[in-house]
Amino acid sequence: MSIELFKKKKIAAIIRGATPSNILPIATALKEGGISIIEITMETPGALKALEKLALSDDIELIAGAGTVLDSETARAAIMSGAKFIFSPTVNSNTIQTTKRYGAISIPGAYTPTEILTAYEYGADLIKVFPASVLGADYFKQLAGPLPHIPLMATGGIDNTNLLDYLSCGAVAVGIGSSLVNTKRDINETYLCDLTAKAKLYSNLIME
Repeated sequence: MSIELFKKKKIAAIIRGATPSNILPIATALKEGGISIIEITMETPGALKALEKLALSDDIELIAGAGTVLDSETARAAIMSGAKFIFSPTVNSNTIQTTKRYGAISIPGAYTPTEILTAYEYGADLIKVFPASVLGADYFKQLAGPLPHIPLMATGGIDNTNLLDYLSCGAVAVGIGSSLVNTKRDINETYLCDLTAKAKLYSNLIME
């Protein structure tokens, strides 16, 4: 797997609070709506088991990864559980190096031009600009001037009203969290149908 998949698919679903029992129905509903890159955040109890269940599913279209990875030990554990990519909220050289050592895609979070460049020089494949909503879409256009060689992803406050703004300003992909997946709701058939419809809404935007 390479970042070309992120460039092609453009959307990663960020799932907080998923359990080993409901992660596959949630991911399948998202995939049916056109979103197949799934990030499971590691602060959730049972996250590694949920990640392993998703990674071991028979659905080869689903791409599982780990988010909110704060250290190299968690990165390694997530990769051993099947994570194909590692998202971090900050720049940590050990986490980046461990992720690369085990053959996964490294996507640390950065905020300033200095942090972005530092993460890239550490070996990150893609830089997650976070929180993107504080900076706005135009920030990506400004970064493209001095740092055109660094691929950027927008995460934080992304929804159907601003997704295209970030992509048009230079982000190669976006991460979408609670505006797409809300695990606090009952994960029943009605919710899953609604989730597929919402995923289709996002997917159709990037196809227009």
